[in-house]
Amino acid sequence: MKILLTGAAGFIGFHLAKKLLEENIQIYAIDNLNDYYDVRIKKQRIKILRKLAKKKKTLFKFYKFDLSKKKNFKKLERIKFNIIVNLAAQAGVRYSLINPHSYIDSNILGFLNILELARKKKKTTLIYASTSSVYGGSTAMPFNERNTAVHPLQLYAATKRSNELMAHSYSYLYGINTIGLRFFTVYGPWSRPDMSLYTFAKNIMQNRPIKIFNKGDHIRDFTYVDDITFSIFRLIKNNKFKRYKFNKTINTSNPSSSSAPFEIYNIGNNKPTKLMYYINLIEKGLGKKAIKKYVSFQKGDIKNTHANVYKLIKKIKYKPSTSIELGVKSFCEWFLDHYKKFK
Repeated sequence: MKILLTGAAGFIGFHLAKKLLEENIQIYAIDNLNDYYDVRIKKQRIKILRKLAKKKKTLFKFYKFDLSKKKNFKKLERIKFNIIVNLAAQAGVRYSLINPHSYIDSNILGFLNILELARKKKKTTLIYASTSSVYGGSTAMPFNERNTAVHPLQLYAATKRSNELMAHSYSYLYGINTIGLRFFTVYGPWSRPDMSLYTFAKNIMQNRPIKIFNKGDHIRDFTYVDDITFSIFRLIKNNKFKRYKFNKTINTSNPSSSSAPFEIYNIGNNKPTKLMYYINLIEKGLGKKAIKKYVSFQKGDIKNTHANVYKLIKKIKYKPSTSIELGVKSFCEWFLDHYKKFK
């Protein structure tokens, strides 16, 4: 099996690539190594992956380029691979309020180029990252894939919901198998420095206050990164390409599926955690108390998230279940060992 993996130097992409290499699956990896956060972290991840590939004697071919540039895809059209896993994106809810154009370039133009590549390859399944943020301000808990998800609260979520709609149109028109994954607050070792867990840990260690939005009145369905990568791995292993013919009929009763070969899955822990308990676990893991600064609700933020993962469990016979206590402990152990290198 050969995988084309975008965003390979990113947080989730790195962990998935590591899992695939451990299973002796060959990878053609893409990342533009942009400076949205410290490039040293991205380069270190790629270094680890190259070392692992060499040890396993498995192909890991890395391409550095921007997915929004159509000309970069010429070299990929000649490569044979079974599945495309698209994890590349401009991430970050709050950054979308500052630099919206980068989200259009990466998440819309880049994704369109990925869809076009999948169309030309024909017998290729596309698995791509979406987000729980597409549910917006919905209060229908737990979030179900049948929810219409038509009220995103920020541009980041709007671009990811657009990805789902774009994927559906390509599935319907060209018979491309597409699988969208709505990730719920992923955390763990090697996380991005702009993510809450890393930010909290860094500020605590540097004796700086941590900002607690909405005065701590948040609930999140935190999902450990290994549960995410194992779920994707199961989807890859269970994938059976089927050629679908153009069909005029559409099943409008279920927004997450139709006559097209198109699916969406939530990937979450299904056990929401209060933000303040999460912070307490970080303090415990670091052995140090935080200086807390309570601030008001941030525009574009979502108060509560909770994933319904029944559909995922039925598909892959696996439930993400790493406890928040174990997950935060693992992150803190990694952080204490690594953060000095990147501070």
